[in-house]
Amino acid sequence: MSFENGEQAGSGNDGLRPDLTAQTDEYGEMTRRLQRCINDLVSLLVLPAIWSGGGPSDIARTALDALMGMLEIDLLYLRLSLPGGEAPIEMFRIGNSQKQVGRPEEMGALLDRWLEADPKQSLPRATIRVGAEDMSVVPLRLGLQGEFGMIVAGSRHAEFPTQVQTLLLGVAANLTTIGLREAGLRSERSRAAEELDRRVAQRTSELAAANAELMKEIGERRQAEARLRHEETALRHSEARKAAILDSALDCIVTIDHGGHITEFNRAAEHIFGHRRDEVMGRTLAEVIIPPPLREQHRRGLERYLATNEAHVLGLRIETTALRADGTIFPVELAVTRIPLADPPSFTGFLRDITERKWAEEELRRSETFLAETRRLSSTGGFSKRIATGEIRWSAEIYQMFELDAAEPLTLGRILTRVHPEDVHSFNEMLDQQERGVDYEHDCRLLMPDQSIKYLHVVARATCDDGELEYFGAVQDVTQRRLAEQALAKARSDLAHVTRVTSIGAMTASIAHEVNQPLAGIVTNASTCLRMLAADPPNVDGARETARRTIRDANRASDVISRLRAMFSRKEAIFETMDLNEAAREVIALSLSELHRHRVVLRQEFADDLPTVVGDRIQLQQVILNLVLNASEAMSDVQDRPRRLVVSTEREGDDHVRLMVQDVGVGFDTQSLNRLFDAFYTTKSGGMGIGLSVSKSIIENHRGRLSAIPNDGPGATFAFSIPRGSEGVTRAGVGGAGWMSAGTDAPLTPRQP
Repeated sequence: MSFENGEQAGSGNDGLRPDLTAQTDEYGEMTRRLQRCINDLVSLLVLPAIWSGGGPSDIARTALDALMGMLEIDLLYLRLSLPGGEAPIEMFRIGNSQKQVGRPEEMGALLDRWLEADPKQSLPRATIRVGAEDMSVVPLRLGLQGEFGMIVAGSRHAEFPTQVQTLLLGVAANLTTIGLREAGLRSERSRAAEELDRRVAQRTSELAAANAELMKEIGERRQAEARLRHEETALRHSEARKAAILDSALDCIVTIDHGGHITEFNRAAEHIFGHRRDEVMGRTLAEVIIPPPLREQHRRGLERYLATNEAHVLGLRIETTALRADGTIFPVELAVTRIPLADPPSFTGFLRDITERKWAEEELRRSETFLAETRRLSSTGGFSKRIATGEIRWSAEIYQMFELDAAEPLTLGRILTRVHPEDVHSFNEMLDQQERGVDYEHDCRLLMPDQSIKYLHVVARATCDDGELEYFGAVQDVTQRRLAEQALAKARSDLAHVTRVTSIGAMTASIAHEVNQPLAGIVTNASTCLRMLAADPPNVDGARETARRTIRDANRASDVISRLRAMFSRKEAIFETMDLNEAAREVIALSLSELHRHRVVLRQEFADDLPTVVGDRIQLQQVILNLVLNASEAMSDVQDRPRRLVVSTEREGDDHVRLMVQDVGVGFDTQSLNRLFDAFYTTKSGGMGIGLSVSKSIIENHRGRLSAIPNDGPGATFAFSIPRGSEGVTRAGVGGAGWMSAGTDAPLTPRQP
């Protein structure tokens, strides 16, 4: 635009004032609609937390109620398809202004037509006749091909659906699909757990039956031994028959006289103890087969019996230990009887090597304990480890999980070849916990040969049997669940980012449009002034008037900026009595998935006796969220140590409350300390430099102070303190950034006053 003289320039610019006022109102209305849309989106995004753990009916009912509350529509219809051939669930909602929205057969016919459509094509918007009026109806599939059912929304308004309504309906359908898919996964896991319980019960029953068979066999053996003793008594007068019995007996048979000297040593005894019969005949039993610690006890027992006829072992079956010729000690089962009619008395001892039985019993006990612990932990893979010996037992599922050959022994060295290099440090810390005998849970990643990543969750419990520490643990592959959580977190982050970029773009366009006109006037007036001064002779009066108009346009540009700032600063803060610990926990819950995605180890240290404060909950939560996410970003490049983040609260003096966020990230140098809270100053390559500046403004408007100090070790600590109670609190707002966290990807939900 150009002007021939000063009067035309002045009259042209004066005519723009009514348009500016109208545009300002229009931008205000656009801002209110945008805020309402954001509020509705955030309300939809919290639905997964509301129906967490619920069934498909609860999820569908909650989604319909939420949409009906935020959309100005006349009907909502939902058909929910259930797995396993169950009958579909149908739900219906109508607006308060509608008494009847159509006959059921009309809705059924229309819905069937949509269900028969190609799943790869989008469903068309349709119009149905309801009484004397037409109603616009929009269908949305639940799932990529409608495998979970369909939502149908209708309205009498001809412009239905608007872009906002389309967005909200699409987000609600996507969230409902995710919720239904998660409910289906929970149902599948429940069925898998029931199947595992059934198999464990079946295996337990089989083991009980085997144990009963074993007890029956032991009873039969005892009966056989009793019959054998009876036969020995009947054949005592026959040396030939005695020799045959001794030579053919499977158990060791050793006889001694009243002095403890060996009078018989059968072939089984020769084989078991490693002594030849002719070498031990006449020697004392104690020096041949009794271990040194038990010899004195044997001598006293024999002397007591000869003196008092009192015996503690005669006629009993006892378990003890015996000594071989090579010096090894092994367990035996012993039965001692007095030979009838012998005077002075003599005794026969029957010994059986029970080394294999002891080993089998120990293995059975360990297997039962392992099975019971694995069942209690509901695991897909199990292991046990004896700390003293380092012996580790693995279930077959562990080999499959780590994709290792089951024919080769599974050692910690082979396990470490699969652990992700970034998780080796935390894996070694888990091994250190085993040495201390404490229960633990651990999450780690596996880097497979094909470069794919698996996520594992390990749970282990320590037991102490006869003073020996042993672990029983379970390993669960949670890769699919972790990937689903990451995808959900990314979707939320992308939605928040798009919302923020849209807001900034709208504000930038408004500023550019409003300032463009006065700037054009300034340039035009300046050019006119130069031409007047360059004339011969110079037109000084005209140049002076043009300069005044230049100043006037500059003031107009300043007024535009002031009005825009006022427009984005109209909303006042909402002050209320609040618990700072509770507000911080809500922020942590909101950002927990983001922290897990960055492998941040979070520790909360909240003071129990923290007094309440008065402030704007949303603004203070904005500050906390900004500090937490800044700390997480500061640790994103840390690889040589755990990424620990500590959020704590405490009293500060008698009248202040303090919240601290401590990280072990890259920190900052002392030269940057004085500029950290300046607007547009940032140490991040992709940062805007307004997050800490806005946070400082919020805290100062609460009569508080925001500070940052480097840690003694790695990282930094950011903290703010505000007055307790209602002392010194004003209702001053913090400008247009009061409801959005600058520099973060997670906006908090503003509350309506």
